Amino acid sequence: MAVEESVANEGAGLVAWVRQAAPYIHAFRGRTFVIAFGGEVLAGEPDIAQALAQDFNLLESLGIRLVLVHGARPQIDAEMLRRGRTPIFHKGLRVTDSAALECVKSAMGVTRIEIEALLSQGLPNTPMAGAWMRVTGGNFITAKPVGVVGGVDYQYTGAVRKINADEIRADLDQQNVVLITPLGVSPTGEIFNLAWEEVAEAVAVSLKADKLIFLCAAKGLVDKKGGLIEAVTADDADRLVSGRVKQAPELARVLPAALSACRAGVGRVHFLDSRADGAMLMEFFTRAGVGTVLTQAPLARLREATVDDVASVLALISPLEADGTLVKRSRERIEMEIGHFSVMDHDGAIVACAALYPFTGEKDAEMACLVVMPEYRRSGCGEQMLKHIEARAKKLKLKRLFVLTTRAAHWFIEHGFAEGSVGELPEAKRELYNYQRRSKVLAKTL
Repeated sequence: MAVEESVANEGAGLVAWVRQAAPYIHAFRGRTFVIAFGGEVLAGEPDIAQALAQDFNLLESLGIRLVLVHGARPQIDAEMLRRGRTPIFHKGLRVTDSAALECVKSAMGVTRIEIEALLSQGLPNTPMAGAWMRVTGGNFITAKPVGVVGGVDYQYTGAVRKINADEIRADLDQQNVVLITPLGVSPTGEIFNLAWEEVAEAVAVSLKADKLIFLCAAKGLVDKKGGLIEAVTADDADRLVSGRVKQAPELARVLPAALSACRAGVGRVHFLDSRADGAMLMEFFTRAGVGTVLTQAPLARLREATVDDVASVLALISPLEADGTLVKRSRERIEMEIGHFSVMDHDGAIVACAALYPFTGEKDAEMACLVVMPEYRRSGCGEQMLKHIEARAKKLKLKRLFVLTTRAAHWFIEHGFAEGSVGELPEAKRELYNYQRRSKVLAKTL
């Protein structure tokens, strides 16, 4: 019996996850993701590269258009040392002379072949069983020399001049996965070594990609206390950098490119831990995610509800109606009263709601149906919804906000409400008060 219960619990968990992921699967089909990673991924534990290849395969099988941009810094360093050369960097950028360029070409070629081999697997009893990813590449990048900067001649180190986005799109239209090696050629046929993070930015911007993902040896951006920042705007990330909040070295290196891409119109930029198994799947197909997402505007926004939000509001309040926390409301009633509701929209998903019912004759208002999705209850969404409802009431020139609650009295008291009596309610509300529920009355002066 214990074994059967365990299997049933695992099955229920799988079903719940698949159902939660379904909206994201529908939303991402046909979207373009540019995924960038350094050569450290291949130089590290073999299991890490293997797991990433399997996840790339799964994303592609779900109809996501994938462009992969790889680096090869540790491989180039190893090749130079093997040939008795010393790697030279200036301000984080490799100085590439003619001897170093030969090492770059050799290391890049080997790295690309190894990635193609990883993506070509199809062994039975693996996530890639029966799969075949068509991996393509080409001379998509026109480059120019970095030149002499601060007295240092970078020689064959280049910068992106142009991305042939039409050719990349043509490959993606053929359901190919495009693998881009950070080498560029000039119109005169010279080869230049490029920074992979700059290439990723340029490719994502030129394709107007929906997502740019940087896989780094870091869990994401962190605050002053070292805590993970789950979502941040470009301006806030700038302030983070100017405030000298120390970030992981690899992440700090890609951050300027990420900010530039975000401001140039790339929908979302994600920072994920390349060492964390399944990080991309957790980030893209769960509500909470596991890394940091960078956006031009705040990811979550408060707005007034519309008829299109009725189903989402019902899904939020139904569990609390079922356990008796909220009074049950029919779909018809929600549709009629949707104008009273405000919602928190987090990247297209409704994660919180609350309703405001004014009693203008007595300058009072009731706040009802304050509900936050369980995954977001510790992130301050409840407080934000409360402030939004208070602001909405003040805009209507109301003087007092009250709530009726059976289970959340302490939370409201902590946020400035004081316990009152039924007699203090507006007359119209007093007549509707349910004495069987015995809800506590709490009020706050605005």
